[in-house]
Amino acid sequence: MKKIISLLLAAMMIISLTACGDSNGKESDSGKDDGAESGFHMVTDHNGYEVKVPDEIDRIVVCDILPLSSVLTVFFDSAEIVAGMSDTAMAAAKNGLLGELYPEILNAKTGFIEGSTVNTEELMKLEPDVVIYNAANAELGEQLRNAGFAAIAVSVNKWEYDCIETLNQWVALLSEISPENGKTEVVETKSKEMYDFIQERVGTIPEEERERVFFLYKYSDTAIETSGKKFFGQWWADAAGAVNVGEEMTTDNSVVVNMEQIYTWNPSAIFITNFTSAGPEDLYNNTVGNYNWSTIDAVKNQRVYKMPLGMYRSYTPGADTPVTLLWMAQTLYPELFADIDIVKVAMDYYKDLFGVTLTKEQAASIFAPAGEAGAGF
Repeated sequence: MKKIISLLLAAMMIISLTACGDSNGKESDSGKDDGAESGFHMVTDHNGYEVKVPDEIDRIVVCDILPLSSVLTVFFDSAEIVAGMSDTAMAAAKNGLLGELYPEILNAKTGFIEGSTVNTEELMKLEPDVVIYNAANAELGEQLRNAGFAAIAVSVNKWEYDCIETLNQWVALLSEISPENGKTEVVETKSKEMYDFIQERVGTIPEEERERVFFLYKYSDTAIETSGKKFFGQWWADAAGAVNVGEEMTTDNSVVVNMEQIYTWNPSAIFITNFTSAGPEDLYNNTVGNYNWSTIDAVKNQRVYKMPLGMYRSYTPGADTPVTLLWMAQTLYPELFADIDIVKVAMDYYKDLFGVTLTKEQAASIFAPAGEAGAGF
C-alpha cells in the first residue's frame, strides 16, 4: 500500500510540474519555447528567438523591414497573405511591378505603422498569424512579443550587407515559416550561378581600369546621402567589378556627404536609388537644390543611372537582386556583356524561380522605374 501511495504522489508531482510550464505557447523567460502543440511549429528568427507559428498561415504583417512584403508575395506567389505593410513599402508596390502583377497587395493595410512606430491596437485588428519586424529594432520586437504576437525578427545587415546572401537567408527563414513553399535551394543555386557568371567576366579587370561609382542613396534640397564601406553600395560595387568611391567612410548605413567631397572623388558612374524621386536628368540639369554636378565625369559623360525597380527598390536585398547585379555589371561594362539581353534574363529568372510569367513590356519596366517610387523618403 505504501508503495502504491508513493507512486501516486510521484505521478501527481509530475503532473503538477507539467501544468506549471509555459502552457500558453508564449516565450519563456529564457526567450525559448520548449515546443509547439499540434498545428504549430517552431521557427528560429535572426535574433535567435524561437517563435511558435501556425502550420497554416493566412495573414502576415510586415512592420519596418520594407522589402519583405515583396519577397513574401513572390515566395507565396500571392499577395493575399500580406495583411499589412508600411506606407513606404506601399509606394514601391504602387509604382513598380509588384502592384501590377499582384494587385491584391494594394489592399494591404498601412495605418498600423508610422516609420518604425507600431500601434499594437491597430495591428491587432489585422489578426496576423505572424508579424515580421527589423531585427535591429529590439524594442519593437519586445513590444510585439509582450502584446502576444508571433513576432519574427529578420535582419538586413547580419551578413555584412551582402545582398545575395541576405536574400538567401530571408528565403531560408520563410521556408522555415512555410515549409511547403520552401525555395531555399533553388534561390541559392540561381543566385550563385548569376554571381559566378558575373565574376568570370569582371574578375580580371585591373584595379586601375575599374569604374569608380557613387551611389546617390537619398537626395533632397538639404542633403546628399551615399554608401560608405558598411552599406549595400559597397557590396554592389565589389560584386559588379567596380570601386565604391565612398569606401573610405566607415559609418554604418548611409552617410551624408557634400559636393566638395564628391568633386574630390569625381566618380565615373553614378547610380541613383529609388529611395529618392530624383533621376539622371536632375543631375544633368541641376534641378535639385543649389548643387552643381556639371564638373563630375559621370555627369559630363552621361553615365548617371536610375537603379531598377522590380518587386521592390533594388538597392536593398530583394527578389530582384541577382538580375539587378547583372544589370549593373552590364551598365558599367557594356562591352563585356554585349551578348546579354537583360529583359529576357529577367523574364527567365522570374519564371524559373518563382513561377511568375512576365511580358516583355513588364520585364522592361523594371529598368525604367517611375520617380514616384521614392515617395516617403
